[in-house]
Amino acid sequence: MKNQLTIRPARKEDARRICEIYNYYIKETVITFEEETITPEEIASRMEKITGGGFPWIAAEKDGELIGYAYTSQWRVRKAYSHSCESTIYVDRSATRTGAGEALYRELVKQMEQKGYHRVYGVVALPNPGSQRLHEKLGFKKVAHLSETGYKFSRWIDVGYWELALEPETES
Repeated sequence: MKNQLTIRPARKEDARRICEIYNYYIKETVITFEEETITPEEIASRMEKITGGGFPWIAAEKDGELIGYAYTSQWRVRKAYSHSCESTIYVDRSATRTGAGEALYRELVKQMEQKGYHRVYGVVALPNPGSQRLHEKLGFKKVAHLSETGYKFSRWIDVGYWELALEPETES
């Protein structure tokens, strides 16, 4: 079926395509504060660490091509933070504003609710109107604005924090 979007768990063999998507953002934008491109092997290692820690890493496919991915990770290392997580989402630049990002994020939030998490945080390099709109469409509220937090491409970049209160599923 043409133009069908599928959300599924990411697989190790997705690492090369995920790397292609992410390296664009490293090289061309301030959306990520990484400055050096990474290899598929590094992505595979990160995927293993994230999923090995009990967090989801999911992928969006359209017509058999991976066009985006999302995952959550540990918010902070101290035990008291263990009910909160940080979200990450990237969509191929050719697939922005197609609904893929929203579908990925909705599934990610659903999985974190099923796992019993209390809060999820999105960290956004600013300005980034598309990401800001997406977070707010999904119910995230901006809770912090940090000035000149990162430095990339010879300029200072602000960072915003968006928070979503989850409704963890409880056992009856």
